[in-house]
Amino acid sequence: MNLVLGLLGLLAVRTPLFVVIGFSSMMCFVLWGDGYNTLASLEIIPAKIASLTSKNVLLAIPFFVLSGALMSAGGMARRLVAVAEAMVGHFRGGMAIASVLACMIFAAISGSSPVTLIAVGGIMFPAMMKAGYRENFALGLITTAGSLGCLIPPSIPMLVYAISVSGNSAVNVGDLFLAGLGPAVLIAGMLALYSYFRGGQKEGRPPKPWSERLQVVRDGLWALLMPVIILGGIYSGIFTPTEASAVSVVYAVAVELLIFRELQWVDVGPAILKSVAMMGALLLVIVLSFGLNDFMVEKQVAETILAEIQERNLGPAGFLLAINVFLIVTGALMDSISAIVLFTPLIAPTAVALGIDPLHLGVVFIVNMEIGYVAPPIATNLFVSAQLFQKKFGQVVRSVMPTLGILCIGLVAVTYVPSIALGPVYGPRGQGYYQPFGAGPPKAKPSVQPASDTDGGVTDEAPGHVMSIEEMMKRRREQEAAVDSDGGTP
Repeated sequence: MNLVLGLLGLLAVRTPLFVVIGFSSMMCFVLWGDGYNTLASLEIIPAKIASLTSKNVLLAIPFFVLSGALMSAGGMARRLVAVAEAMVGHFRGGMAIASVLACMIFAAISGSSPVTLIAVGGIMFPAMMKAGYRENFALGLITTAGSLGCLIPPSIPMLVYAISVSGNSAVNVGDLFLAGLGPAVLIAGMLALYSYFRGGQKEGRPPKPWSERLQVVRDGLWALLMPVIILGGIYSGIFTPTEASAVSVVYAVAVELLIFRELQWVDVGPAILKSVAMMGALLLVIVLSFGLNDFMVEKQVAETILAEIQERNLGPAGFLLAINVFLIVTGALMDSISAIVLFTPLIAPTAVALGIDPLHLGVVFIVNMEIGYVAPPIATNLFVSAQLFQKKFGQVVRSVMPTLGILCIGLVAVTYVPSIALGPVYGPRGQGYYQPFGAGPPKAKPSVQPASDTDGGVTDEAPGHVMSIEEMMKRRREQEAAVDSDGGTP
């Protein structure tokens, strides 16, 4: 009770989130841990922080954040918007559909939902207002479409998720990227249909001549090639996701400074400082959250939750329903990245023990975090939108209610039809595009191995092997003990 009061007191005086998480980790060990009654015994927290340096995928986050900052400061966003508008702008509700398409493409470049909202929304919202769209419709659509950055690689939340899971629930970053594409296309398509029927623009304008469309595509070709190079390089095995992040920075600098020439050398410094400030806050939350996760492992919280689920006979379907409700509420009350690093190690082992594919769980988790970006009261995109478009927060909240419902429908589809996420991953490997619900990973070994087993915690178990509950829990404790003893990744 005293701990809860202390946390509430810290939040009341607007203490930074990393301080609250660090304080929680320390007090949990002191109050309820075994043998942690002195400050010297709390060396487990800095030891866990040091062990993160062995996870190569951690290096990908700052590079992708930096490349997104460089591209949002340059001209890529404007050129991508022009391509989207030229392709679909002549349809009914075409400018709204173009906004969704532009957010989807730019999210594949920046990897960040807020960055996508700022870069694309700053261009498309004034254009939609000028074209006669209803203000609340345009505001809600763009605010929601900006959250597609969660699902489209290189997604920062996906990278954080891959860092947060280990053992039998680990996922390969490249596979998780690929699994997010199906849900992203599904949700983007639903938003496009909503734009077509509810956009308020009764008729589209005449289509542009193909010669003009091709010219727009040529102007934006270098921007369009960015996701092709990054994703193609990862899935062809040319480079790992970590190496791809460095390639994205080099590509962004080369295109913006030497080809488009809409970014000057003097603009690079401020973009770097902006990304450094963002990463400083992000990494502190991640590393301090791992201390709290260690406490949960030591006290066998996952085992306790699993036993409760078994007693209630929820099964995979009931478990995922309960997790979705929990994550939607959590995402509405706290930052999405914090929710991932805090709850993923707690939920993932239980889900795998129930026969849920780790990749499927990862995508369901990320879709929930996408909803968290627009679900009031604590939602990053709502605050960004209110500040960017100079609108009252209450108006932004009202504007996203219809599109928030669309996201929830998409979440239900992705949760109970795992083939939407898993088909693109397992299908090309000959393991079947159709994946039944609750059957675990396919039993056949993949014909194509990931580029690197250090970029996402690939386990040494056969993909089709689903451990018993007792085996899984024993294996997890052994792996956590190995990390503590040698500072490496199992």
